Amino acid sequence: MAVTGDSLSPGPTPHPLKIFDTARKQDRFIYACAPMVRYSKLAFRQTAHRYGTDLCWTPMILAKEFNRSEFARDSDLTISTTAPQPPTILQFGANSPLELARASSLAAPFVSGVDLNCGCPQSWACAESLGAALMDQRALVRDMVSQARQRLRHDGWAVGTESDMDSPNGRSVSVKIRVHADLRRTVDFLDTVVGHAQFRNVDWVTIHPRTRHTPSTTPIFTEALEMLADKYADTLPLLLSGDVFDLSALPVRGTTPTVKDDVTPPSAPRPSTTRLSGFMSARGLLANPALFAGHAACPWEAVETLMCRLARAPLPFKLALHHVQEMTGPGMGPDKRALLSKRERAQLNACESMLDLVDFLDAKLEEHTGRQGMRRDL
Repeated sequence: MAVTGDSLSPGPTPHPLKIFDTARKQDRFIYACAPMVRYSKLAFRQTAHRYGTDLCWTPMILAKEFNRSEFARDSDLTISTTAPQPPTILQFGANSPLELARASSLAAPFVSGVDLNCGCPQSWACAESLGAALMDQRALVRDMVSQARQRLRHDGWAVGTESDMDSPNGRSVSVKIRVHADLRRTVDFLDTVVGHAQFRNVDWVTIHPRTRHTPSTTPIFTEALEMLADKYADTLPLLLSGDVFDLSALPVRGTTPTVKDDVTPPSAPRPSTTRLSGFMSARGLLANPALFAGHAACPWEAVETLMCRLARAPLPFKLALHHVQEMTGPGMGPDKRALLSKRERAQLNACESMLDLVDFLDAKLEEHTGRQGMRRDL
């Protein structure tokens, strides 16, 4: 693991189930940053956490390579000891109980929990029996999460259930799934993977209500989500992943009370009215890391925050540039305001180094806001 700071430990973070429990008592949603290939790196996770994201996923990391290569561990997982370390869930791609158990053991000192990817639809992943291909192998998934849990417990990590929420050694095990065209198969999958309600194999499930073959341009299947929530919300927390672009237009309905013949507009969704515990965003947060702080469009201060984090947890320049391109263009939500005009974004794309990028953003920040640039903070 690559560490920014002087210690080999990131220090304690709240047990994920404690975060869920506190949110439930406050009748508020949990907000999560999705695992995104290349993009869910430390600087971006810190930025999203600064603006109200409760749990941050790493990009999917292949368990087999993580076990065998110190280089893979250093390049794939970066943690911080001197800057805020968000409660971090390491997502693994795996198809072997032994590999997932070993990788979970290696990762446990550095993260708050581990998550098994059963949702990636990319052809290369499915060809290797990873990601969404696992939705057809429910017994294998059950064995993987069960053995990972056993290994963590054997190594001294608290992986019971709610009883371990207050333990500094508490760690979580979860899965992220898609759905089947025939929801009966999804129910069979979850019944097998979750196991007994009081002795669960997983602490929560993140549901992306699209099938393996459904394009992201197709809206999520809200009926499938509601049916699964009705069946499993009393057993364990559920997160929704998909189409989370704006807090004022979350892809679920609240309660709709009626008085006689009067039709009352639907109320704003709450955990107590939707049966969901929270929301996970990918493209929405990529364009606007301040989404969960209630910003309808990305503010300049979020760009400043990201650049300051990048100074301490660097990324390859092209990746850093892409983050800024996403944040300064039109967002994914209804509010299409952009921090930079089309002409200015073309100038942004011409930057060839981090120094060019900082100089360009300094000038635009002062031009658009009247404030001095960000070099004072770097």
